[in-house]
This record gives sequence, C-alpha cells and structure tokens, in this order.
Amino acid sequence: MSGPGTPDVSVVICAYTEDRWEDVLAAVASVRAQSRPALETLLVVDHNRALLDRLGEEYEETGDVRVLANAGPRGLSAGRNTGIAASRGEVLAFLDDDAVAERDWLRYFAEAYADPRVLAVGGRTEPVWASGRRPRWFPEEFDWVVGCTYRGLPPGRVRVRNVLGGNASFRREAFDAAGGFATGIGRDGSRRPLGGEETELCIRLSRARPDAVLLIDDRAVIHHRVPKVRERFRYFRTRTYAEGLSKALVARSVGADRGLESERRYTTRVLPAGVARGLRDALLGRPGGAGRAGAIVTGVLTAAGGYLVGSVRAGRSGGTFSVVAVGEEGARE
Repeated sequence: MSGPGTPDVSVVICAYTEDRWEDVLAAVASVRAQSRPALETLLVVDHNRALLDRLGEEYEETGDVRVLANAGPRGLSAGRNTGIAASRGEVLAFLDDDAVAERDWLRYFAEAYADPRVLAVGGRTEPVWASGRRPRWFPEEFDWVVGCTYRGLPPGRVRVRNVLGGNASFRREAFDAAGGFATGIGRDGSRRPLGGEETELCIRLSRARPDAVLLIDDRAVIHHRVPKVRERFRYFRTRTYAEGLSKALVARSVGADRGLESERRYTTRVLPAGVARGLRDALLGRPGGAGRAGAIVTGVLTAAGGYLVGSVRAGRSGGTFSVVAVGEEGARE
C-alpha cells in the first residue's frame, strides 16, 4: 500500500509482560488507524508463553497482525532482531508497547525515505504522566529517562547521530550493512533499566555506510505512558546510573569519540542552561526550579558514576555484547 516513491513499512512492537495488556492493544490499534497503512504489524513476545498465547488468540482472525516469539536471548534487542528477520517491508518501524502513535506517524516516516540516502528516521515522543502532569522537579532535559524526547534535541526534520529506539524506523538495507541490534547493551529482562542499543547501532551503521543520512522528524509523534513508579526520584537516579553503564558499553563498541559525541554537547551546553533556568525560577519564586536544577546535577553525577563503573567492568570482561547478522545463527563478538 505504498504511495509513489515511498516504501512499504512493517511495524515491530516488542512486548514482555501481561501487565501491559491494555497498552499493547492500544499500541496495535494506533498502528492500524494510521493515515498511511502499515504493510503489517509484528508483535514479538519476549519469553512469556502466557502472553504469547493470549496475543495469538487476540489477533488470530486478523491478517495484518502477526504474533511471534523472540527467537533469541531474552531482551529488547533480540526481540527487535526477531521482528526484522520475519518482516516483509522495505522499512522497519519500531513502537514501544506502552505507546500510541498519532495518525500520521508512518506517513512522515515514509515520506523521508523518498530520499535513497536516508537509512533511519526517528520521531518525537511525548510523555503521558500517570499522575496527570509532569512532576515539578523533573527537568525536561532528562525526559530520555522516561523514554521521551528531551529538551536539547533540534526541532523540525534534521540530521542526527542516532535515533531514539522507542520511536524509530530503519531502511532494511541498514541491517544488511551493519547487522542487527547488539545484545548485551540494552534492556534484557533484568530489573536494571539499561539502554543505548539504538545509539550503538546508528553509529555502527554510519561507519558501515558513511553516506547514510539519519534523521529525526518531530512531526512523527507518539505518546508514551509514564507509570507512577517512573515519576519518582529514586527511578530517576537508577535510570541515569544505568545509562552510564550502557554508554560505557557503547563507547567500548564504537569508540569514545563517536560514542560520546552528542553527549559532550548535551553536558556542556544543554544541561548548564537547564541548571541556570532552574535557579532563575527558584529566585523568582516559581515552584520546582531548585528541584529541577538539583535533579540535573544529580543526573549528571549518577550517569558519570555509572559510566566509570561500566568502563572498568567492560575493561575487565572485554565486553559482553554481540552483534548478529539478522536472520542468521551465531554472533560476532
């Protein structure tokens, strides 16, 4: 169902728990309501037989939704790789299982691929706070903590180093050139909220294809649910520390120069400006200003601590991640 000059798009949604049952149904419904229809939706279930069977029954009568079991090790990366290998579209779009896409999400993705140089396109992710509003202390500069677009990213349709995994798409040939998502970097079913697998993939892709264009189009919008537990400062600290651990693995995989290129600008320009805004608001008596400034400082320190610990661990172990050629057995370290 692609239009002139635009590719067919397969959508991959990875799920792992029945606790998100209603969220998964809403995510699939938002894909099926797109103004530019997806070729197919692939629901990949991460080592949860009960959820696999339940979703299989739910979508048994539909021709546009397929339910699959993760064919690799536990974790988000292997689940995405399973979806890539099973899909038929020229472009693969990824949507979180607790997010819903706006009606024109796929249309904006597909339009960008009219340029053959474009190998990846990401979008904008807006938080939907369980409490009904953003916590006053929570800085917009750290919205990546809850899987959303953060203050500091450029607006419009612009070139970027990497897209953000919960709202992203890739041309199939990107995986042919660079391999799939690396296992051992991102979320793997453990309680620690790791990440960074899409950053590592995008940098690896740019190395394999120096002519590749990677974009973010902020018109391709999804809305991501933020549960109450993630509105708490304790989760904020845990997630920023885990991000530091993940960045250490990314830097080991692709080198610190590329692995931390965007982060340097973020920490030297975006975050100091955020601290200044918070302190100014505090001086003007506006609620939450001091808390936001303090959260930014805490986030930087905990992420730095995680990076140092992760670097030491990676140096001792030699790294525990691997990259597979999608659809093939085995891995290369």
